[in-house]
Formats: sequence, C-alpha cells, structure tokens
Amino acid sequence: MSQQKYFSIEEIKRKLERYCVYQDRCHKEIENKLKEFTLIEEAKNQILLHLLEHDFLNEERFSKSFARGKFNIKKWGKLRIIRELKLRDISAYNIKTALKEIDQEVYLKTVFEIAQKRNDLLSEEDFYKRKKRLSDFLIRKGYEYDLISETINEVLKKP
Repeated sequence: MSQQKYFSIEEIKRKLERYCVYQDRCHKEIENKLKEFTLIEEAKNQILLHLLEHDFLNEERFSKSFARGKFNIKKWGKLRIIRELKLRDISAYNIKTALKEIDQEVYLKTVFEIAQKRNDLLSEEDFYKRKKRLSDFLIRKGYEYDLISETINEVLKKP
C-alpha cells in the first residue's frame, strides 16, 4: 500500500517556485503540477496568486522564450509555434507578442537553409516527388504555405 506524502502550502509554494525558476512555465503546466498534490481549490488559487505576484509565473515571458527557443533550436515555423502555444492555452495577445521575437530576415534565411539541407539529403530523382517531400517536411516544421512554395521554387530551380 503506497503512502501519500503530505506537504504544507509553504512547501508546495517552494517546490513550484523551483519548478518555475528552472524553466519558464505556463499556467497549464503549473495547474497540471498542482494536481500532484491533494489541495482544495482555495489553496491552489492562493499558490497560483503567489507565483504570479512574485513573478515566478509570467505567461508573456513564457511565450516569448518558447517561441525563441523552438525557432532557434528546433527551427520550427510560426504556424507550429502558434499551434503549440494554443495547446498550452496561451492568449492571442501573448502569441502575437511571442512571434515578434523572431526576426523576419533570420526566419526567411532559416527556412531556405533547412530546405536546402533537406534537399541535399533527398535521394528522390523525380522532380515532383522531391518537391512533395520537401513541401511535406516544411509543412511539418510549421512554415507558411506561400513561403514554402517560394522557398521550394528557389531551392529546386530546374537546371
């Protein structure tokens, strides 16, 4: 029989503070973390309020760092970033603010570079199949359709 460990509200606050300091978190992640503890609604609200008041929990900061990180490290496109932020219940305002973190010139350069890299890896000889594969790859990465079209035409210029 597993014995459930009980924590005081102060202990839970400290645990969640460390959780937030380690990495920016969104409200949804904190609410999921709070489910690990047996708490009444009032206590959950008190802890959330504490985290907000002491700037451990900041949705705008979270969305900005999320967008920057996913673009710089995983090379995700804006559509993918928007979709992932929506899954985390981030407001439209914060999503818009987060996307401003991505420099448009760097964005265009990046989509071209990853398309070029992927094209070099493809062994497909047929022009249309190669184009489809490249297009599917960039769609999964979350880039916009018109940008994908322009980029692929640039990368696959017919000899």
